[in-house]
Amino acid sequence: MSTIGLKTSATSRKTLTPLTYLLLGLLALFAFAPGTSTLPPTDRDESRFVQATKQMVESGDYVDIRFQDVPRYKKPAGIYWLQSTAVLLSGQGSDAPIWVYRLISVLAGTFSVLALAFIADRMFGRSAGVIAGLGMMGILMLGVEARIAKTDATLLATALLAQGALATIYLGHKAGRPQGNANWLFWAAQGLALLIKGPVIPFLSLLTISALVVFDKDRAWLRKLRPFTGLLLTLLVAAPWLILITLKTGAEFWQESVGKDLLSKVGSGQESHGFPPGYYFLTYSLFMWPFALVALEGGLKALNNFRQDPRLLFCLAWYLPYWVAIELIPTKLPHYALPAYPAMILLMAWLLTSKSAASIELSRWQLWLRRACAFGMFGISIGLSAIAFGITPYFLGYVSWWGLLAAVLVLIAARYGIGAPDGMDPVKRIAFAAAAAAAVFGVLTLKILPPLKPLWLSPEIAERFEKLKPCPTSVLASAGYGEPSLVFLAGTNTQLTDGKGAAAALIADPACAIAVVAEAENKAFLAAIPGGADALRQRGIIEGMNYSKGEPRTLTFYTLAK
Repeated sequence: MSTIGLKTSATSRKTLTPLTYLLLGLLALFAFAPGTSTLPPTDRDESRFVQATKQMVESGDYVDIRFQDVPRYKKPAGIYWLQSTAVLLSGQGSDAPIWVYRLISVLAGTFSVLALAFIADRMFGRSAGVIAGLGMMGILMLGVEARIAKTDATLLATALLAQGALATIYLGHKAGRPQGNANWLFWAAQGLALLIKGPVIPFLSLLTISALVVFDKDRAWLRKLRPFTGLLLTLLVAAPWLILITLKTGAEFWQESVGKDLLSKVGSGQESHGFPPGYYFLTYSLFMWPFALVALEGGLKALNNFRQDPRLLFCLAWYLPYWVAIELIPTKLPHYALPAYPAMILLMAWLLTSKSAASIELSRWQLWLRRACAFGMFGISIGLSAIAFGITPYFLGYVSWWGLLAAVLVLIAARYGIGAPDGMDPVKRIAFAAAAAAAVFGVLTLKILPPLKPLWLSPEIAERFEKLKPCPTSVLASAGYGEPSLVFLAGTNTQLTDGKGAAAALIADPACAIAVVAEAENKAFLAAIPGGADALRQRGIIEGMNYSKGEPRTLTFYTLAK
């Protein structure tokens, strides 16, 4: 396989300056941070993560992972440790607001932008580095994951560490340049990834290596991975917690994380998230918006030229096997594809900065696929613009000028993401699209989504509970409203129960307990109270919407009459 461009680019050209990385980092922070303090805790995954972290801080137990009394052994402790560190450094302890927990995702997203810029700079040049960093910053998927307190932005950071080190080893071998300590970084990143989300990134790297072995007969580079000593380093990073959790829970952690979570996702559609193969193919244009089309074109041209350029082979080996694998797994969630998207952004950067790419022709099926993606991008952009404009009138009954601004920004991002005026500098083109996309998220999470109080019932319930509670130790019993965000906002002791359970809570603590009862549970609640409605004092009503079903919801506060 040819090493065209590798030796020259490695030895003679200049790389991105520290000032460029500083500017990219600041841009990423400005892209991801807005909305982290204004957007309420989102249900249900984010709220379960932050509540489990909150309980770690409250209890001082940083090994066991629990949501109230229920073990949460589906994921390792890494993300909880990072969030706990942010909480402790904030000085607010378990009272820390939601943005403190989200800070880890913001920083991980920012790191991912810088890491991909670094990888692209080394592979394809300075302009490609800037384009890749901006492209990573602008895609819809990371725009969501970098501002909520879950694992996926942090997992992406570990993926870029691992895959960047793997690229250094493989491409360094092809170009005859030293790899430095890339092999140690590769294995350390695998250990960190195991602590964040189990075997996802080791699986990604294994698929990448397997594809390289299949399509490149030169396999001498594999020895530079030093797999035996490297695996020891991975175990050294991940094993201490695995040992501690095994000592604490016995086989329970392994039964839950491997037996119930991992194997059930592979064997069947878990938690109503089962979809047939083709899900990520059909949703690619949405998750990679606004750069899906130009990235796809880069990928298609790379398919036609990867045997002449090992850099293109590496990017395809990163994306295609993993994409096929997650298509075959029955359980499908949008963020599963995120660790593979940097490979497509690298190919976008190559396409926009390579003179040779323009001369590579697409076959008939590739042209049809490109047209289909362009059609999808057009429809998605119109749809996102309509949603941004229409969400406030739909829920609140009036037109928001912020919604109009968001709709216009969506169209600007699409205009430059899908195409640009002839002769426009590609760095400027991607910068305009990424900035507009980031601004859309900022406007949505700062000005449009937070005022939609019919959707955000947990903050209103928690605020009303704080005003109504007669005792400092009062506990809220919620019947028929079981969102995890309510536990985070109203307190770890909050009871998520039914009508009979809420009645029992009031009877057990008549002086201090408060119940909030959904309309569907009201009959059972009243029947379980001795004396019925006459024994109760109604303390207020909250009306909103069940976001998962689109149905109206009425919640009534009760205490026992004195």
